[in-house]
Amino acid sequence: MLIIGLILFGMLVGAGAQLLLGRGSRGIDWSMAVVAGLVGSFVGGLLSSTLAGDGLALRPSGIIGSLVGAVIVTATWRYVTDRRRRG
Repeated sequence: MLIIGLILFGMLVGAGAQLLLGRGSRGIDWSMAVVAGLVGSFVGGLLSSTLAGDGLALRPSGIIGSLVGAVIVTATWRYVTDRRRRG
């Protein structure tokens, strides 16, 4: 049950990141939403622990940290994908 909850949380956070960055005419990419939400949670936790002075401790973060991390992961993913398409 915990794993299903984590996946659903990741989907919601990843979809929220895509909505914040703008989806264009593509709609929400759910595979990107899951990955960005789950990875973004750890990226947000890494950023918050670094800013708090705890060092580079990798840990999951809260909702806001997860959303910030998911935005970073989604923006990076889109940047890399667009560069590959162009050349």
